[in-house]
Amino acid sequence: MTSRYQQQAPWDFECQYKHCCPHLEGLSTQWVWNEYHCSHGEHLEHWKVRDIQQEELEKALEYIVELEKQNEELKAKLTALHRRQFKSNKKADRKTNENDKSHPEKKKRRGAPKGHPGWFRRKPDHIDKAVIVSAPDICPHCACTDLTPIEETKDHLQEDIVLQPQTHVTNFKHHQAFCPKCNRPVIQAAKGELLNCQIGPTTKAAAVFLRYGLRIPYRKVKELFDVFFNMPFVPASAMAFDRTATQKGEPLYEDLKEKLRAAATAHADETYWREDGMGHYVWYAGNDDLALFHIDQHRSSKVAQSILGNNFSGVLNTDGYAAYNAVNAKDRQTCLAHLIRKSKEIKQEILLRKPQSQDKQSIQFCNYVSALFKKTCEIGQKFISGDIKQDRAGAFEKRLYSALNSICSQKLKDEKAEVLRKRLLDPDKAYNRLFTFLRHPGVQPTNNQAEQSLRNMVIFRKICFGTRSSEGSYSHSVLPSLLLTAKRQGKHPLDFFQTLFSSDTSTAQAALYNDSS
Repeated sequence: MTSRYQQQAPWDFECQYKHCCPHLEGLSTQWVWNEYHCSHGEHLEHWKVRDIQQEELEKALEYIVELEKQNEELKAKLTALHRRQFKSNKKADRKTNENDKSHPEKKKRRGAPKGHPGWFRRKPDHIDKAVIVSAPDICPHCACTDLTPIEETKDHLQEDIVLQPQTHVTNFKHHQAFCPKCNRPVIQAAKGELLNCQIGPTTKAAAVFLRYGLRIPYRKVKELFDVFFNMPFVPASAMAFDRTATQKGEPLYEDLKEKLRAAATAHADETYWREDGMGHYVWYAGNDDLALFHIDQHRSSKVAQSILGNNFSGVLNTDGYAAYNAVNAKDRQTCLAHLIRKSKEIKQEILLRKPQSQDKQSIQFCNYVSALFKKTCEIGQKFISGDIKQDRAGAFEKRLYSALNSICSQKLKDEKAEVLRKRLLDPDKAYNRLFTFLRHPGVQPTNNQAEQSLRNMVIFRKICFGTRSSEGSYSHSVLPSLLLTAKRQGKHPLDFFQTLFSSDTSTAQAALYNDSS
């Protein structure tokens, strides 16, 4: 028997509650049916929107993870940069350890740096004045009055200077001769005389030396001459001395550039400079005998070519800057100190990240690179000092390249460490330039010579904040070049500048070099 719930209504049946069903809280059954059909489409549309939002959420989460990684790397980089600029106070740390009772340590007197020879003051070669000092009546240590005089005397030599502000005025009385071509009487300069100048060459040479040798500003130079020598002049005069010295030294500067291009070895580097508030660069190129500075607005290969030429016939020692490739040097040596410092910086940045973000293989790579190049620098110093004979250079080179290939054999996860690894293996960037010093005697494994040479200009930049004009930049190129070259030639810059002011070019050149040929 069929249940009444399974029976179907007749085809012409019409519900009397069609428009107001009590089971649907008075709603129309027809409207409910239409809403039911519409809700299915909305349901599908909602699921589609949900899927789209889920995809966008996953992308956003991936992007957040990437941003967190970048943020962590930037924080590590900023911390490492801050630590390099603001190093910890070692003296304060040492005092803290001394005050700590758990680490009792006897305080030692500060001595000379390791490896530096001791310095002792020379004994005066003459005595200008002798003073007899009577024996004391009271002991200066314990205030005892029972003193017994003794016959032996004790000499104490004290050297001092005599400050006597004084100038030396010379009256040059010229005999004249009439020139029919010029139609006027003419005179000639005497030795040590600067025609039409009221200030002599010694004062000008000393002012230039104080400015570029001791980095004293023009106003301080003026004050020094006024106080110590009673030689008054305005600061603009000190600047005029520089311009005159630059004009006279320009032929020597160009000759110095030609001598450097023909040198067997050269170091080169560059650093920032300011000219009238605009960014410039001061370039350096030189060796143990020569030094040349050049201030330029650009840091391009054209500047490197203008200094060292297009085909440098010697060995060029630089950092990894690509502008020096245009010089086409016979051989190149990459500064290993830069690579050691770079590997340490990469390691420090990695260690500043969270432990789960640190790549141990990259840290190990940085340690190996730093240790290898430190050992290489020690080997280079032994070759230069003669502790290792030059005939063993080939064996050392093979051994070092083998160690380098072993260190750089595996790809690294850290981006910067991987860039360094690829650079070390790239023959056009570093690989063939790492151990050049083993093939050429006298070449250093680092570029410290160039960095030490630029140190004076860097300090000068901090004092005077750069130059104000192109003429000033040219003077800061020519005069420091001649000054440092004179020092490396064993000549005192003050004597050279005095000769430069008072003599012709050939005489000044002979005063600059040990061998002016």
